[in-house]
Amino acid sequence: MNLEQETKFILKKYHICANKNYGQNFLIDQTIVDSIVKTATISKKDCILEIGPGLGTLTSSLLEKAGKVICIELDPKMVTILKDRFALYDNFELLHDDILKVDLHTILKEHSKNYSSFKVVANLPYYITTPIIMKLLEEKLPFQTITVMVQKEVAERLTQTPGNKNSGSITYTIHYYTQPSLVIDVPRTCFLPSPKVDSAVISLKILNTPPVSPLDETLFFKLIKLAFLQKRKTLVNAFLLGNLGSRDFLEKMLSELCIDVKIRGEKLSLEQFQAIADYFYHHQNDD
Repeated sequence: MNLEQETKFILKKYHICANKNYGQNFLIDQTIVDSIVKTATISKKDCILEIGPGLGTLTSSLLEKAGKVICIELDPKMVTILKDRFALYDNFELLHDDILKVDLHTILKEHSKNYSSFKVVANLPYYITTPIIMKLLEEKLPFQTITVMVQKEVAERLTQTPGNKNSGSITYTIHYYTQPSLVIDVPRTCFLPSPKVDSAVISLKILNTPPVSPLDETLFFKLIKLAFLQKRKTLVNAFLLGNLGSRDFLEKMLSELCIDVKIRGEKLSLEQFQAIADYFYHHQNDD
């Protein structure tokens, strides 16, 4: 029985279908599953967090490689299937919860004595991909790597080099915390039902030290988000809308930092955003 046949069998057995409200599309290509697991370089020393395991297609392979797999699933119907399917695995743990609300620090701390590293491996729901990734990074959880499948367009934005026209505010966050790479494209035909878009697997290797060191990290990210709220506007106009100072002050700042006063936020590097954030920091403290 191949993966597609197995998926259809499970769905029929439990009298269910993919729930659009949860963004469910079930992976039916074993080659892609194997690629995800291989990219994550899993060993018995690893504790894996899987978000939205669904029917357990990826979970099954993770359990064979990892010391522990902690699954967080919101859909009660999937929870029933997962409990049945992996009842005999002593390295399987299932939490019926919302990944955006769960206290991951406490969960990981409970397992920190038994495993040398924590990794995230998941096929993320498209509709909450960005909030999930932001949570994993901003809470500074002790993950070594994050290997996830996301919508292809999102994957390209996440792994894009900051300063490229296709970058977004999350691009800068990704490059601040991780070393990202796009691993493999995943056609829509690899899912049941087939979504309207293609997907891609990305790997995020958590950096021990960020590539830049702003004096005020909160201010640094605030400025980046402001710059992208009005992406078509120049940086000066975006900051004016954010009430960050007069036009004269903002243009003077950019001139002193040797940055084009007509530049848009999407053209700036991490280093330039740090310079701007530090300028604001010093100005605020001088006042």
